[in-house]
Amino acid sequence: MPISDNYKARLYPRLETIAEHFGTPFHIYDERGIRETVLNLQSKFDYATFQEYYAVKALPNPQILKILYGEGLGFDCSSIPELILARQTGASGERIFFTSNNTTPEEFEVALADGGCILNLDDISLIDKMPKMPELICFRYNPGEKRKGNSIIGNPVESKFGLAHDQLEEAYRLAKEKGANRFGIHAMIVSNERDYQAFVQTCFMLLELVEKLNKSLNIQIEFINLGGGLGIPYHPEDKPLDLSTLAAAIQRSLIYFERLNKYMPRIYMESARYITGSHGVLVTRAINHKDTYRRYIGVDANMSSLMRPGLYGAYHHIDVFGKDSSERDVIVDVVGALCENNDKFAVQRALPPIDDGDLLIIHDTGAHGHAMGFNYNGRLRPQELLLRNNGTVERIRRAETIEDYFATLNFEPKMLNISTTHTT
Repeated sequence: MPISDNYKARLYPRLETIAEHFGTPFHIYDERGIRETVLNLQSKFDYATFQEYYAVKALPNPQILKILYGEGLGFDCSSIPELILARQTGASGERIFFTSNNTTPEEFEVALADGGCILNLDDISLIDKMPKMPELICFRYNPGEKRKGNSIIGNPVESKFGLAHDQLEEAYRLAKEKGANRFGIHAMIVSNERDYQAFVQTCFMLLELVEKLNKSLNIQIEFINLGGGLGIPYHPEDKPLDLSTLAAAIQRSLIYFERLNKYMPRIYMESARYITGSHGVLVTRAINHKDTYRRYIGVDANMSSLMRPGLYGAYHHIDVFGKDSSERDVIVDVVGALCENNDKFAVQRALPPIDDGDLLIIHDTGAHGHAMGFNYNGRLRPQELLLRNNGTVERIRRAETIEDYFATLNFEPKMLNISTTHTT
């Protein structure tokens, strides 16, 4: 669905002033909405075994991460910059979950330094490539043909992530031999999924594996991480995820497991889209009209601001500021300025009549929006703003500049002469 009525009520009356003051385009996030969503999530999983790790990749802005850390969240990271961002909030140790994928030795070194983290290995071959085996280790499981993914994350058999089913027991055995004595297990089967049963199935699957590993290797798996994937309703007609039913079903499965095994593993999740996705919008201004075989509305943002529609064909709802949203009777493509035909925020979308200078509000950009930006065609990523609880609007990231774009061309010369002379 579009952003909440509460966010609209606080943002829209001031939007024209904000746009005049800061200029367009910009992403603007809602502190109140983010905090309320975190509290609601935590209230549904109100048991001592639960910990949420926000996936930094979704919205890697320090001001947002500080808000989330203050609400008790940890962070899911998968690169050195993400580790640095997480640690700058004050997070360390088991408040950081580092999921490796095609991991370099340098990444392992940084992950294990500065208080460490929970290290989640993506492949059995990485066991011998780590500088040392930590006390606590986790493995990411890929069930292959035993489960089906969804349209976004794809078929598990084709996924590059995780250990195969027949590698799992050997991985834990090797880790135990190398000194690990605390263990967890991780799996992520779906992405942006609003059917709660998919997550319940993952929970059942992991608990069955935990029971088998506990018995076969005489170890105790302390936690299961269900990954991310909690979906949000991007279309106005989409039904939201039934979070209450999901939490209750997982709690029942944990209680049943405890009855049989005399302990209860903790539940971890890595929800990012669910926490911030619906609490951000991209505000952009119409600057051109073009009428050829279709009607095109050119705006001052492009795929460098939000690439999900061009990359996935993803739907993002659009309002035209000051226009009656019920009068959507003009069919248009909303486009940016890249030299790529998929640089479109909407394709054959019914919208109110749009004039040059109108503001367009593109909904649900609070996750995987700005973070997925790029610089093709020399286009620059926009600024980020935050609507604070007290009503102030704060710039939390400036827009990129031409100087930023050329910064990597300023460097100390470095050269290798590879010519050789052969003699006989």
